[in-house]
Amino acid sequence: MTSAPGRRSSTFTRLLRHGFTDPSAAERLLDSDELSPLRNDPVLLEALGRTADPDLALHGLVRLLEAQPGATARRELLDTVTAAKPLRDRLLGVLGASAALADHLARHPRDWEALVTYEPRDLHPGVEEFERGLAEATDAVSLRVAYRRCLLAIAARDVCGTTDVAQTAAELADLATATLRAALGLAGAAAPDDAALCRLAVIAMGKCGGHELNYVSDVDVIFVAESVEGADEDKALRAATRLASHMMRICSESTVEGSIWPVDANLRPEGRNGPLVRTLSSHLAYYQRWAKTWEFQALLKARPVAGDLALGEEYVAAVEPLVWQAAERENFVADVQKMRRRVVENIPVAEIERELKLGPGGLRDVEFAVQLLQLVHGRADASLRSGTTLDALQALAAGGYVGRADAVQLDEAYRFLRSMEHRIQLYRLRRTHLVPEGEADQRRLGRSLGLRADPVGELNREWKRHAAVVRRLHEKLFYRPLLDAVAQLPSGEVRLSSAAARERMVALGYADPAAALRHLEALASGVTRKAAIQRTLLPVLLGWFADSADPDAGLLNFRKVSDALGKTPWYLRLLRDEGAAAENLARVLSAGRLAPDLLMRAPEAVALLGDGDGNGGGLEPRGRQHLEQEILATVGRAGNGEQAVTAVRGVRRRELFRTSAADIVSSYGTETQPAEPDQGALVDRVGSAVSNLTAATLAGTLRAVVRDGWGDTLPTRFAVIGMGRFGGHELGYGSDADVLFVHEPQDGVDEREAARAAGRVVAEMRRLLQMPSADPPLLIDADLRPEGKSGPLVRTLKSYEAYYRRWSLVWESQALLRAEPVAGDEELGRRFVELVDPLRYPERGLGEEAVREIRRLKARMESERLPRGADPKLHTKLGPGGLSDVEWTVQLLQLRHGWELAGLRTTRTRTALTAAREAGLLSAEDAGILDEAWVLATRVRNAVMLVRGRAGDTFPSDGREVAAVGRYLGYGPGHVGDMLDDYRRTARRARGVVEELFYGG
Repeated sequence: MTSAPGRRSSTFTRLLRHGFTDPSAAERLLDSDELSPLRNDPVLLEALGRTADPDLALHGLVRLLEAQPGATARRELLDTVTAAKPLRDRLLGVLGASAALADHLARHPRDWEALVTYEPRDLHPGVEEFERGLAEATDAVSLRVAYRRCLLAIAARDVCGTTDVAQTAAELADLATATLRAALGLAGAAAPDDAALCRLAVIAMGKCGGHELNYVSDVDVIFVAESVEGADEDKALRAATRLASHMMRICSESTVEGSIWPVDANLRPEGRNGPLVRTLSSHLAYYQRWAKTWEFQALLKARPVAGDLALGEEYVAAVEPLVWQAAERENFVADVQKMRRRVVENIPVAEIERELKLGPGGLRDVEFAVQLLQLVHGRADASLRSGTTLDALQALAAGGYVGRADAVQLDEAYRFLRSMEHRIQLYRLRRTHLVPEGEADQRRLGRSLGLRADPVGELNREWKRHAAVVRRLHEKLFYRPLLDAVAQLPSGEVRLSSAAARERMVALGYADPAAALRHLEALASGVTRKAAIQRTLLPVLLGWFADSADPDAGLLNFRKVSDALGKTPWYLRLLRDEGAAAENLARVLSAGRLAPDLLMRAPEAVALLGDGDGNGGGLEPRGRQHLEQEILATVGRAGNGEQAVTAVRGVRRRELFRTSAADIVSSYGTETQPAEPDQGALVDRVGSAVSNLTAATLAGTLRAVVRDGWGDTLPTRFAVIGMGRFGGHELGYGSDADVLFVHEPQDGVDEREAARAAGRVVAEMRRLLQMPSADPPLLIDADLRPEGKSGPLVRTLKSYEAYYRRWSLVWESQALLRAEPVAGDEELGRRFVELVDPLRYPERGLGEEAVREIRRLKARMESERLPRGADPKLHTKLGPGGLSDVEWTVQLLQLRHGWELAGLRTTRTRTALTAAREAGLLSAEDAGILDEAWVLATRVRNAVMLVRGRAGDTFPSDGREVAAVGRYLGYGPGHVGDMLDDYRRTARRARGVVEELFYGG
């Protein structure tokens, strides 16, 4: 049949206006024989235009009409569609939203009649109604068909807006309950002897247990069984296991109609490694002894749904007290937060922006936060003990644990995100939580949610808006009420009681909640601008403090900094307006003692934590040249030597803070910047920064001393030679500066006068750098000089030459491998290096006797110098596989081969190790093992100094301190044992390489 051009143009326009994207195809379908009675019916076009996808709905209607068994059935369907608006809207709404249900109707064309079953007086069927709908099922295939028929009715009410998202989720959970009962009935009918031996209860978990199921989701369950009276328990358990397995297969196996959904029993004790079915006593024994925090969190939603419901109720009653004691467990909040982080970390990078459920700002964020609050406060408040997220959120708001306005926002966001999830899954009835990328899919999704003007644009705007609300959920749900409890704010909302606030602080990991609440009150109370801004910042800061090993220290330190700087306009503006500053500050204040101590001495250094201004701001370490320029300029402005060195030490303190803060932030990571994965790069950055700073400090101090005593005309040329880790650019936060002092009299100057001048310079430098001050001292260690502590502190170049020619020992040649000029007369320093090069890189390498002497020295050091009572396996310097092992092995290679391999002529351990590997002196595997051990040991030493504020070569014994070391090294809460095991394993492997390379096997 051919339409007139004018009519075709008019129809085409009307189709576009009603939302069709392919008007030509739609026009052909409207002209088909099946729809000929409705060809000119404007009501049909209006109804199609109200669907999510009018093209899909029209195509599905034609297929359904084609599938009807005869003309009478087609006429009946057409008459119903024409006359009954509620049915027309339900049917077309489903066809326009779900290609999968359209396929079902095409296979089972009379199932459309299920949409007539539910009249307005009975819109929300319960489990019993669904059980009647499934009653005729005799096997997995017929059960699947009956399930889809019931699902069709639920979807119809959903897309027409008859039910909201919470009611739809509850109906889906009820349908799942009825399906589990039907499947268990089929399993029991197939094995009546097994059914007679046992009582088997099916406990729904997860979303099914919480009465908030998705369209397509695994149904999480736990099985509990008991023997019937007189039956053997082992036989009863085996029978129950067979019944449970059969029930799972009926629901999960793929048939010609597909599967219903997988039944997942992995939330059971021991997960997939544990028995599928246990007795009630076995469940309780596991939960009392072995269960992890997440298992009690999961049990929040436990609900008996099938089988022996009395036994199921016994199970829930027995485990309920354990659930509400979970918040008292050590590391409770940390465990919950760690599980949330693990979920996010496992999302593929390509999907994280589209992940509606698990991604940041997704559904799981709301669910985790609500469950966390339930477990904390539900111990004393039974009104919070709901397995349904939205009901629990409402109860939390009613009880004052969450602000009412905040709860309303989160309820709205959660409903919108769940609606998106439902409609995404409904289209193909596939288990997915990814927002589709295609414009057509997003258009259908937006229209299904009632967004018609600009479906794609409105969808993305609404989605991002709600996700942003959810991303603030820790502020909104967990921390904000704490401020309301202590700040005495004028508010119409119920606030946390002092007891509830204290309870929440304990759950967050604060060891002294009373003191923490006092700090909060001091920071947040009042009507000043400072208090108002701090009330905005504190909820987020509290979350970051709680994510550290010592929340109490973080909050106390923040109060100290705010007391010192709170009236300074730029301080709070920095934290409020610069994205990185507040989080950087929180990380630094709660990571240990060193960085906060440095900051407290000059709180204005907090400005370094911002985004940087390219002019000394930010956390990027400054180079040696810039440091020396600033320090020498500072010395030039000072009135005398003491004032000059005091100013120099102030610069050093600031730069130590910059370096330590950058190290902490890089090691912990932030919300916008993940932790630095290259541990070697972190170590090199710290070593170079501290070594450059030490060199610049010595240069400035030398300039100040010379100017103060001699007016810039010192009677002798003077140079400072870095040794040990200083010369190797490997200084840590707690390292002394190992040096040698060398001088050479100026022309015409008496040697004794020059020696006295050089001695005075050394003595004054040491005094000024160690004199009592608010700034940390710089200790100068010259014990590597000729004759050690018995020899003069400073010698002439000729004296060094004479000593090394006549008396030098092999250990001194080894020590000189790290010698590098760091301050003073550059030409004199260069000549000193030329003097010692033949000693440290002896021609033809070391003789065998010298090698044996080095090995004897190393063995003696291992036996004599390890502190009494120290665990050798955890001693980072002298223990097996520690710094000494790696460095002596590398240095032996340098002494033997440095004369012929230029790459080995370096003061840096890792650089020399790389050169040795490239030269084939050791395998790539052995080099990697030694490098890993050296980097790890160095990181541990830096961590100990950062955490304790004083140097140490082994792990702390205090629980909080060792946990803080673990956080710095990348280990989450509760993984201290893993950290120590990893260190021992790394050191043990390195020691094996040392035994082979250094000791010759």
